[in-house]
Amino acid sequence: MLKLLGLLLIGAGFAFRLNPLFVVVVGGLLTGVLGGLSINEVVAMMGQFFTDNRALLLPVIFMVPIVGLLERHGLQERMAALIRRATAATAGRVAWTYQILRGLTSVFGLSIGNHAAMVRPLIAPLAEGAATAPRAPLSEPQRADIRAHAAAAENVGNFFSDDIVVAVGALLLIKAFFDTAGIAVSLRELQLWSLPTALWVIAVGGWRYRALDARLRRVATALKTKS
Repeated sequence: MLKLLGLLLIGAGFAFRLNPLFVVVVGGLLTGVLGGLSINEVVAMMGQFFTDNRALLLPVIFMVPIVGLLERHGLQERMAALIRRATAATAGRVAWTYQILRGLTSVFGLSIGNHAAMVRPLIAPLAEGAATAPRAPLSEPQRADIRAHAAAAENVGNFFSDDIVVAVGALLLIKAFFDTAGIAVSLRELQLWSLPTALWVIAVGGWRYRALDARLRRVATALKTKS
């Protein structure tokens, strides 16, 4: 039970909005020490993980300065200005469209970006721009709400759609887990249940994004009434 204190620490760190990298590293160190490992062993495991997965981690690390440079030269402002020209666009429609697109590409193991490469520099500014097109400037809570939904579009679109095609690899990982647990499940059965789940989250996402647009409209209407 003490080994789970690391997870509790991570949850508390996120709740108090501490630095995520610091919280995760400390949580990992604590979990390893409580699991009977020394500090040197835990650090060695972290280094080995980074080395084994550098093909996945290094592109993300290199993407951060590139995105920062683009943002410094006005990428977000230009994307927001572009979406304002589309009168039918709303924050919810932008996020829902990206979730569907992310889901379709994830089915075939294709990555069109992630939070650092797509959501922060492109999708979130597009959604904010669509929300502010005919209305007053957004408040900080509204911006946070829109950004959270844009981030959720990436997570949900990717996570629930990569278990449909065997070539992606996630399906094989799930099957290996069931095989280790002694549960006989075929790949066809996993695919059969993955497809309706992926379609269901698209429907749920549509409802959530419509609710987002409704909240934004209520605030805009209230502002117009006061003015």
